[in-house]
Amino acid sequence: MIIEGGHYGTTCARVGCMPSKLLVAAAGFAHAIGKAPEMGIHVDGVVRIDGRAVMDRIRCERDRFVGFALGEVQQIPDADRLLGHARFVDNRTLAVANHTRVQAKSIVIATGSRADYPDSFKALGERLIVSDNVFDWTDLPKSVAVIGPGIVGLELGQALHRLGVRVAVLGRGGHLGPLSDPEILACAIATFKSEFVLEPDANIASMERDGGRVVIRRTGPQGTLTTEHFDFVLAATGRIPNVSDLGLDNTTLKLDAKGVPSFDPATTRTAIAQGSSPIFIAGDASDFIPLLHEAADEGRIAGDNAARVAQGRQVEHGVRRAPIGVVFTDPQIAIVGGGFHSMKPDTLATGQVSFEDQGRARILLRNRGLLNVYGDPATGRFLGAEMLAPAAEHLAHLLAWALQNEMTVAQMIRMPFYHPVFEEGLRTALHRLDSNLRAARTNHAQAA
Repeated sequence: MIIEGGHYGTTCARVGCMPSKLLVAAAGFAHAIGKAPEMGIHVDGVVRIDGRAVMDRIRCERDRFVGFALGEVQQIPDADRLLGHARFVDNRTLAVANHTRVQAKSIVIATGSRADYPDSFKALGERLIVSDNVFDWTDLPKSVAVIGPGIVGLELGQALHRLGVRVAVLGRGGHLGPLSDPEILACAIATFKSEFVLEPDANIASMERDGGRVVIRRTGPQGTLTTEHFDFVLAATGRIPNVSDLGLDNTTLKLDAKGVPSFDPATTRTAIAQGSSPIFIAGDASDFIPLLHEAADEGRIAGDNAARVAQGRQVEHGVRRAPIGVVFTDPQIAIVGGGFHSMKPDTLATGQVSFEDQGRARILLRNRGLLNVYGDPATGRFLGAEMLAPAAEHLAHLLAWALQNEMTVAQMIRMPFYHPVFEEGLRTALHRLDSNLRAARTNHAQAA
């Protein structure tokens, strides 16, 4: 039985991956027109961005994607679908709204997540929005301040800028998206700063309502005060699992400081004080890896294991794939493996390539970005990568496949590379990594 307390359809289809990429796509077309003169192609007359038409298409296509999800739900028999908010009564019992009590041999928590922001932001009233609200706009605003240069903030901030919205993307601590490699991070900050207002470590002195707008005051490095007015503040300050109103305190689940159940990623089974838990958790609700492909894998693992428990069988470890993450900015950001922060610098070799002079990138006027690939000197194995690159979504897939297949860098180099393509840049980075791996092994042998 599936229990739904809100609307059927996934976060991805309604307010996440798909509508955001529709906005990014529109922004890409607008940006390409602006770049055309560099190719000797001039657009005579006024290039006009019709905000209403942009948002109409986004909402139309969004609803189409949601329809696909709803179609799959409707294939579930009515008797196996129940509408209403569910709360745990105990480990095996759910109270649904005020009308139904469900007893089950096993339960899967897949309640997703929601946008989160500091309580102080609430004083902005309706001038405060989250990413979910963007896709309900009927027209583009004139100005937006994006608080939080993470994945969502970067994607939406750049897209809105390219669609003619005055944008400032402000953060704290100097972070940018998922990047942890200092070289890639510095390159990304410089690249995006050259296009729109970006302050990854902004000092916001105040943020308050001013009639129908928001006034933000921030101080610069020299103590100078900047005052700007915006139509909206977009809080892109993270998401939290939807678990606070599930009655988890009525269970024997072990909860972390955020109230999220502890669980085994290999089986998605939650931990309880004593015995084996009949409760599984999947997707954003677990606060583990909030990405659709990971959520799909977790859902499959959780569903299979919940069925096994209901049948009195043992749970099994599911298939977890090599980590991959993509940010759909331009250039794109991608992480393969655990990222630089998960590596051990003293047992790591790096290969690098800049896309400034990469052939295919220059042909297409997309010659911005930097790629670092990592390898293990002891084994020669490929460990992961961080990049700001054109077509990073495709480069990252090649590297994720190589990582999952436990390939060595030497084996990767022997794979075919066409000409002229972006992948030639990857080949250059791999060759440099291979050379550095050889040098590291030689140095280690000499030291021994």
